[in-house]
Amino acid sequence: MFSIISRIGGWLPRGWGDLFLQLALYMLANTAYEIARGLADGRAVQAFANGERIIDLERNTGSFFEPALQSFFLPGSWLIDIANTIYLNAQFTVLLGFLIWLYFFRNDTYYFFRNMFFVSMGLALVGYIGFPTAPPRMYPEYGFIDTVNAQSSINHDSEFAKLLINPFAAVPSMHCAVALMIGGTAFMVTKNKFIRGFWLCWPLLVAWVTVVTANHYWADAVLGWMVAGLSFLIATRVIAQIKPETWAWSRGADEQRSGA
Repeated sequence: MFSIISRIGGWLPRGWGDLFLQLALYMLANTAYEIARGLADGRAVQAFANGERIIDLERNTGSFFEPALQSFFLPGSWLIDIANTIYLNAQFTVLLGFLIWLYFFRNDTYYFFRNMFFVSMGLALVGYIGFPTAPPRMYPEYGFIDTVNAQSSINHDSEFAKLLINPFAAVPSMHCAVALMIGGTAFMVTKNKFIRGFWLCWPLLVAWVTVVTANHYWADAVLGWMVAGLSFLIATRVIAQIKPETWAWSRGADEQRSGA
């Protein structure tokens, strides 16, 4: 038994200890998220008022196009089904799969991405606590339709969903922040031009999904991209300087790509 465990440990990029450390870090990050969710849950009145502020801002700037965009795509039920599926999986299934793939097959880049992701979570939590915001789907009076509730087996309002989802985490959109971080990283470390093309388009696809499912305003998507950009800078210019041999963006990733 111990020999099997030892063999598996030898196959792991940095052994069992490092793998357990990564799992512990993500558990701590999830705990922080749950605390922030609890803080925002009790502020529904403020969250709805902030949602109105976002809508008023977009109206005043002539950019309140989300209801019209959603109405345009709603007749294509198959498109909405695809959008719902991507929305429900982009933040968890895709992210988890990408983290696992990166850890095992592009380990020299994994730690930079991990740090960038944790920074983005921290920045997002500041927004969720300081500016809890009700998403568009909570404003049917403006023409928004909750497509996930309407056309999938998931109910945003169920007690189970509320255990996993912060209902007032609209600003910024972590869906869009994570999509940009994944898309940019995958574009840099993959070799196949078709795969790279897909990941290049991934942030835009996820932004469309968040708007057409009425889960985010366009402003949330832009703020999410800004969070990703700021997280990249912090991970590069601050965190990587602490432990550059492991936490800096790996030159090996660029060498792999240029040698393709």
